[in-house]
Amino acid sequence: MQNQSTHQDQEIQDEQQHYLLKLSDTGMTLSSEAEDIRGRSVVDGNGEDVGAVDDLMIDDTEKKVRFIRVSSGGFLGMGAQKFLIPVDAIKQIKGDQVIVSHNREQIASSPAYDPDVVDEKYYNNLYGYYGYRPFWGVGYMYPGYPMYL
Repeated sequence: MQNQSTHQDQEIQDEQQHYLLKLSDTGMTLSSEAEDIRGRSVVDGNGEDVGAVDDLMIDDTEKKVRFIRVSSGGFLGMGAQKFLIPVDAIKQIKGDQVIVSHNREQIASSPAYDPDVVDEKYYNNLYGYYGYRPFWGVGYMYPGYPMYL
């Protein structure tokens, strides 16, 4: 009976829509000021500049950070490209840098981010592109964000 209940719970979870919100739009704060990495530079494992964290994307249910939104290029915010990177890709946070496990070219080639047309399918594709399970998937383990050294 327990297996049937667990399976039914998973089906209910799979049917639920998963929405992400920009932390800056919510009025919420993170439990610790140190967890707010907005404004920090993002670099890949080779030290190549990727951009800067301009917002954190949280899920509407568990209120956990699921993606960092990175702004790259442009001048004074104009013409900058935006990328979403799963928090699972953060290797470490060191000083004012967020070091991610994917290289700059991979991030630049990731599925385009358009806040007006993102949906669960987009997030699912994004997780697949980076090689991670979606946070709503079976067996997902929160990565312990943030990781400081």
